[in-house]
Amino acid sequence: MKTVRVISGRGVPLKRSDVDTDQIIPADWLKRVERTGFEKGLFSTWRDDRNFVLNDERYAGASILVAGKSFGVGSSREHAVWAIQQGGFDAVIAPSFSDIFRNNCGKNGLIVVELNEDTVAKLWQIIETEPRTEITVDVERLTVEVPSCGISEKFAMNADTQNRFLNGLDDIAISLQHVDAISQFEKTRPSWF
Repeated sequence: MKTVRVISGRGVPLKRSDVDTDQIIPADWLKRVERTGFEKGLFSTWRDDRNFVLNDERYAGASILVAGKSFGVGSSREHAVWAIQQGGFDAVIAPSFSDIFRNNCGKNGLIVVELNEDTVAKLWQIIETEPRTEITVDVERLTVEVPSCGISEKFAMNADTQNRFLNGLDDIAISLQHVDAISQFEKTRPSWF
């Protein structure tokens, strides 16, 4: 996992609530053996509608998805996180997230930011009015800022998840921090184990 302290980018206003993991990445995409290529399946059912926000050229290259409440509900799919990341997004901002989705994001390096509904509505309005607006997510200070519009909001993040981002630690890297203790244990454990 890469180290993340601050990300800045343009946003996409995904003005939908209760977006489930099957809408993020439909089930037919779960048959893939590789862990790559999921960007083509990102919201693929909705992409058939030419008016879907991700088909709007004004948002091409945006890296922050700004969604409605209850984002990532449904079944536990790391594939949903992979699809969002491979679709070019570094963070998702929404009023609420599924706990399983939030956990999968933390383990895979996708930042989730929970802001109140009023702030999300303001972000949507700003992004729709001026799609080039930069949003800054600071993982160290736990803030979201849109300097051009005077928005500066704090957000909460579990301390262990924040540590993962700030130090670029996935589950394996966290285990390897204890390699000396693991080696010592292996030396002293009975051979019949």
